[in-house]
Amino acid sequence: MAAVVQGGITQPPNSTVYVKNLEERIKIDDLKEALTEIFSEYGTVIDLIAKKNIKARGQAFVVFDDVESAERAIKEVQGFELFEKPMLLDYAKTRSDATVQKDGGEEEFELHKRRRLAEKERKQAQQAAEEQKKLKRPAIPTAADAASSARPAKAARGAGLKSSNPAAGAVVPDEYLPPNKILFVQNLPEDYDVDGLTQIFGRFEGFREVRLVPTRKGIAFVEYEAEAGAISAKESTSGMGLGAESKPIKVTYQRQ
Repeated sequence: MAAVVQGGITQPPNSTVYVKNLEERIKIDDLKEALTEIFSEYGTVIDLIAKKNIKARGQAFVVFDDVESAERAIKEVQGFELFEKPMLLDYAKTRSDATVQKDGGEEEFELHKRRRLAEKERKQAQQAAEEQKKLKRPAIPTAADAASSARPAKAARGAGLKSSNPAAGAVVPDEYLPPNKILFVQNLPEDYDVDGLTQIFGRFEGFREVRLVPTRKGIAFVEYEAEAGAISAKESTSGMGLGAESKPIKVTYQRQ
């Protein structure tokens, strides 16, 4: 083993080990095989997550069946070189799916997934809102701008018309709206009524009602008692094909 590189332990002990500083050029299957071989020496590995998308590169999560195994692994493997790079270890911030399913059963597992999905969508909404703020920030004035502003202003042609600048009226896209208990459903076949939509959306927890819009075809609102039901319904039905042509429906949260 190479000289130990001290990694910062920032999270309380739990059964999932977070591994970073991994070699990104190694194929995921080869990386998972190597990690499994190393960490299996310290306990029973019930899951190992490593992905190839940009945000997840160079990272992995190793899930043990008990906290003690994770503690031993962090103590012994911290700084161990894998593919010529020292691994940096910490405990994961949240419980893994495998741990929740093992310790809490199916009901707690479903609740855990809904919470995780809600948190993911909240972060996406927050990121989208931050991007919109950046678009709306005024540009740094130049000397030419200062000279222009010093001259008497002329009445602009078309004053009062809406600006064509997309940044001026930018809004958060439907796909990144934060979760709430009402879903907005679009692209519905014209022959789908309240009963037909209730059969689809009524099977999720806390279903209240489906509301059609009499003056507009192809859209509906579906309300639940709480966010959890709406999150499950959106996850399960978004993109579902309906009607003779199996046209995918669009399911987002209602804009507040």
